[in-house]
Amino acid sequence: MDPIVTYAEQSTRLYDKMERDLQENGPMFLEQGETSQSLSLSDLFTLKDGVISPVLKVANPPVRANVLHLSTDYSVPVSEVVKSVFSPYFENTIWYQDSDMYHFSMFHASHHIVPVPATEDEVEAEAAAVKAVANKLCPLEIVLDRVLLTSTGVLLGCWKVNSGDDPITIRSKLRSVLPRAPEKQLYDAAILHTSLARLLGPPISPTEASWFWRPSPGSSRTGHKAKQPNPRVQGKILIKAEAFLTVDA
Repeated sequence: MDPIVTYAEQSTRLYDKMERDLQENGPMFLEQGETSQSLSLSDLFTLKDGVISPVLKVANPPVRANVLHLSTDYSVPVSEVVKSVFSPYFENTIWYQDSDMYHFSMFHASHHIVPVPATEDEVEAEAAAVKAVANKLCPLEIVLDRVLLTSTGVLLGCWKVNSGDDPITIRSKLRSVLPRAPEKQLYDAAILHTSLARLLGPPISPTEASWFWRPSPGSSRTGHKAKQPNPRVQGKILIKAEAFLTVDA
């Protein structure tokens, strides 16, 4: 990270780039393309009797992830807004994240690309080290900066820290207490995001598709005339919340 560039500037640039993904690449999820983890949507979800369910699989190799959990005091209202906006337009083609499970992935002690084996004692030592970091840094007061849709169909809430240590600092602290962790992590150091929902198909009416995605003026993709991003999907939403660091093994 350039020391002259502040966390606020870096996160804004990152979120701006993420917003352009859909405009520049189009809704690739409509073509049943790969997700960010190189999995097809059919690998992740099933539809039975009108109910969409995630496909639960044991991670092999196992991952050890450190995440910030969002209290249901804040996640439930956000979830209700998401459902109220999207439910009229999508039927059997949208999966909503369980509001009890809203979280922010921060740092992996082991992940699917670079697995780092650990004994039970080593896992306990990692958990103790992370707890010590969390006790000093948490809770954080965070603000929902924007909601955006990616080309792979993921509806993301992108947050910024309003009070407390920023994600770059937190990840640096976790790196220092987890020296065996993979050098290459899965997310940008400045990102603070949570999955709100995933679109698995088109809206009920094809004419409503342009309400959610439009090609950018410089895009080679054809389609509806480019307009300003939809404010209901990509507007700034000032919601304050608190997050706490925990370990998921």
